[in-house]
Amino acid sequence: MLKNEGDKLSRVVLCTPRFEYFRVKDNKAHNITRVADQTKAIQQHDKLKSVLAEFGCEVIDIPELKGHPNSVFTRDTALCTPKGYVKLRMGLPTRRGEESWMAQIMDSLGEPLVGSVEEPGTVEGGDVILAGSIAFVGHSQRTNESGIKQVSRLLNTMGYEVRTAIVPPPYLHIGGAMSIIGPKRVLYCHGVFPDDFFDGFDVVEVHNSTFISGNVICLSDNEVIADAANYETIGKLRKAGVIVHVIDLSEFVKGTGGPSCLIMPVERK
Repeated sequence: MLKNEGDKLSRVVLCTPRFEYFRVKDNKAHNITRVADQTKAIQQHDKLKSVLAEFGCEVIDIPELKGHPNSVFTRDTALCTPKGYVKLRMGLPTRRGEESWMAQIMDSLGEPLVGSVEEPGTVEGGDVILAGSIAFVGHSQRTNESGIKQVSRLLNTMGYEVRTAIVPPPYLHIGGAMSIIGPKRVLYCHGVFPDDFFDGFDVVEVHNSTFISGNVICLSDNEVIADAANYETIGKLRKAGVIVHVIDLSEFVKGTGGPSCLIMPVERK
């Protein structure tokens, strides 16, 4: 069950890069800026898994999907909700097929299917952030209007108020510009969102200096994982009383992903 991304993280699905993440023939088609160093990427991912496990989170590590270097970014492939999971439809054509792959994983974990995003709609998981009674949804290059309408209908039936915002460059998803860092607390990038977008939430604001300036993994209320290069965000969070676990995830930034992109949060308590 996952209702609020500020609750304690208890179960995640990850995908350790072994082969596919490094077999990139067309960087542009896969939206990967540079092919990662295999040894470093595996070490960094292992560190992420160890921090999650030490926190007490159940870590489910699945094999990569053949021919899909971006399958390491599990967050985008489904949406876990209080009622079960939503099968999404990827916006990047080279990622199509990852939705069915993750659906099989969710089914094997006993997570019920509560709906699907159908063509012509596209929604990627990095564009949907659940925060109690509010669902923040990004209208991005990867998530279109049809997809937003479909996922909004599903979330409305669960009692969510859906708040939608345009996701501008350089961000790939809304999750690059904001993250939940507690049940009623948000980290967000300056100048990206409407003035009233975070009404009802305590906020920590940072500058929009990189495409993952607002991207962290919330472990529990005021405790997060952040990429080591995200200096300003780390400093602002610590000043705001947030515990920050710092990990070098530079080999995944090469794949245009931040910390939260690497986990599929299945359960929070």
